[in-house]
Amino acid sequence: MGEISIKINIADRVYPLKVNMEEEEIIRRAAKLINDRIKEYQENYAVRDKQDLLSMCVLHYATSSLKAEKKVTVEDTEVAEKVYQLDQLLTGFFSK
Repeated sequence: MGEISIKINIADRVYPLKVNMEEEEIIRRAAKLINDRIKEYQENYAVRDKQDLLSMCVLHYATSSLKAEKKVTVEDTEVAEKVYQLDQLLTGFFSK
């Protein structure tokens, strides 16, 4: 699939982008999440400056991303350990 031109609005600013067609929905959903988070921060905190709101959003999503990476690493390690244990059991079983 080819590239298409879209316009994304984040924090009342429009950004023209060229994206792959299969990425369009993800990008639009990401922009909506950002705008929703900005609105939430505006309503719950005494912050009105868009730069501050965007910085808070970046911190939120970067933290979420790092937590997800850590969780995947831990889960990958646990899976590798279980596979190793299963391999040891099968090796013991078939070597009898």
